[in-house]
Amino acid sequence: MLWSLKDRPDDLNVTTNWWAGAPELAGLTGRGVRVCVLDSGIEPDHPQVGPIQGSYVVLAEDDGMVVRETEAGDVCGHGTACAGIIRKIAPECELYSVRVLGPGFAGRGDVFVAGLRWAVEQGFDVINLSLSTTRRRLAEDLREASDDAYFRRTVIVASAHNLPVESYPWRFSSVISVGSHAEDDPTLLIYNPRPPVEFFAHGSNVEVAWPGGGRRRCTGNSFATPHVTGLCALVLSGCPRLTTFQVKNALYMNARNVRREP
Repeated sequence: MLWSLKDRPDDLNVTTNWWAGAPELAGLTGRGVRVCVLDSGIEPDHPQVGPIQGSYVVLAEDDGMVVRETEAGDVCGHGTACAGIIRKIAPECELYSVRVLGPGFAGRGDVFVAGLRWAVEQGFDVINLSLSTTRRRLAEDLREASDDAYFRRTVIVASAHNLPVESYPWRFSSVISVGSHAEDDPTLLIYNPRPPVEFFAHGSNVEVAWPGGGRRRCTGNSFATPHVTGLCALVLSGCPRLTTFQVKNALYMNARNVRREP
């Protein structure tokens, strides 16, 4: 995985002379924060996920893309895995599912774009994107949707690609980009001073929820991303009106390798 951390966290120490106490996340639960998982669906009432507030699917019809409510669950497991991680970090957040992937992790780019636009329009506080596309023709549409979210105070947390390819929207400055580190600590957040990935989180051999009420172990940036989404939910449950820029700063100030000097 090119966009994951190869160095030791200690090799990425960062010192900042700007002193402002890091936001205190202890005791926060994500209560009141609406988190949307744009993925393959979420299995309802999975023991590691619990209830979800809304489940939707993006469909391509003759007159264009439509978003409909659905009672169907997860078609391949990926969305349930991400939702379980978010729930573990922010247990009282409100989870919503927007399905843009089909069986076998297959998906259409125009469905992805339509799902992201719809989620932004709904005003969710945080959108988890553990997926990306390599299709350049979609880049501008995804950039517009990401910028729209930025100015609407909707935080998009986007997974970096696992392979050394150009993909979107994680490279856009209007989103929070995430790669994985190999440390065992699920609470360890690392700021990356070397572009293009902004943060690294636990993404190696992660125990995740899986359809059928089960669990499994998975590795990849997809599973690092919901750790950061959960942290964003904690930040916003304490300070609901923060912008994406301010949430990024809160993550930065809580990163393990950032040393603050008065």
